[in-house]
Amino acid sequence: MLYAAWKEIARSHGGQLALTDLSCGRQWTFRELEAEAEKLPAPEPVVFPSGIRPEFIFDVLRAWHHGRMVCPLDAGQVAPPLQNLPEGCAHLKTTSGSLGAPQIIAFTAAQLQADAANIAAAMGLRRDWPNLAVISLAHSYGFSNLVLPLLCHGVPLILLPSRLPEAIRDACARFPNLTLPAVPALWRIWHEAGVISPAIRLAISAGAPLSVALEDAVFQRSQIKLRNFYGASECGGICYDASPAPRRCDEDAGEPLPNVKLERDHEGCLIVCGAAVGQTYWPDASPALSKGRFQTSDRAEFQEARIFLKGRRGEVIHLAGQKVAPESIEQVILRHPEVRECVVFGVPDPGAVRNEAIVACIAGQAGLQADALKQFLLRSLPAWQLPRHWRFLPSLSDSERGKISRAKWRERFLAGQL
Repeated sequence: MLYAAWKEIARSHGGQLALTDLSCGRQWTFRELEAEAEKLPAPEPVVFPSGIRPEFIFDVLRAWHHGRMVCPLDAGQVAPPLQNLPEGCAHLKTTSGSLGAPQIIAFTAAQLQADAANIAAAMGLRRDWPNLAVISLAHSYGFSNLVLPLLCHGVPLILLPSRLPEAIRDACARFPNLTLPAVPALWRIWHEAGVISPAIRLAISAGAPLSVALEDAVFQRSQIKLRNFYGASECGGICYDASPAPRRCDEDAGEPLPNVKLERDHEGCLIVCGAAVGQTYWPDASPALSKGRFQTSDRAEFQEARIFLKGRRGEVIHLAGQKVAPESIEQVILRHPEVRECVVFGVPDPGAVRNEAIVACIAGQAGLQADALKQFLLRSLPAWQLPRHWRFLPSLSDSERGKISRAKWRERFLAGQL
């Protein structure tokens, strides 16, 4: 099914440029990609493509050609032991583990194609605006936004292994029309370096929450709208912000993608339904993911056609009988001009005056102090919501996925590793 879709793309676009590797300057047309895949020998039952390199694309096509399962991995990641895999599935995703231990999710070919079709339609992906690949091709975001648009929709792909500002500047100088999917941490670096240029015709931000402060700063300086994209490994794209102006609040996730139906459970958490929802967790199935339905832990509100995220179930901090969502404190901290990243969480309060104490981990400019941040927060927050513990670190997010795992940082704090 996937290879048949690819063959149609290769047949329709034959001599057109498909893939460019900026690390070596090589290029392939769609016809040359087809020939490359078909000359390779049959692989093992599971293929593990990795890296931001042409071989990743060749390996995926080789797997599709021979009916093998694909399990993308980060460079250096050890392949998991895979036995008794679910029948009828073509693809395995590994999650980031931001809510706990990483998991493997199985997808059919039809589910992958549905996600790619939803994304292409919502974002208006164009063949004359090639995708610039700086994020991992192995992650759900990169695979659905970069690999599948190339192989199932004929959107050319440019591989740029370097994320440095000068590499982005050079790519924008060489290609006048680009689509660039990235994560907020990278958009901040490129904004501060002044390399976000009009050549970036479509700027997508996903993998972690995009702050309105950063979105507005980029828009004011570059007149480029960062388009917030919200999704999950289990179901692919969920919401997308297609509005022409910056959002007005961080909680705004945009509108549901085409063919994605959203509901809420009794706790206000999103339920995603549609043809792109994955088949099952593996090896341990869960009712949270089955029969075209994925139960998230993200609390949300529906306001007309838009979705507003209100934090995750179970992450509320309890303070002397009152509750506070850590996201509400993070949003205020991120407004400080010297803060790049932050994560807030609750830990047991040994003094027993309050149920929990608030911890804030901050990545920002050198010399940033807790006292200055406290005074800044008091302009917008009551004193009882101020963090008691502060940790200042060089970086917080996963450099590949752009995610900040609240659970992992809390675990590190409790283990005395901060």
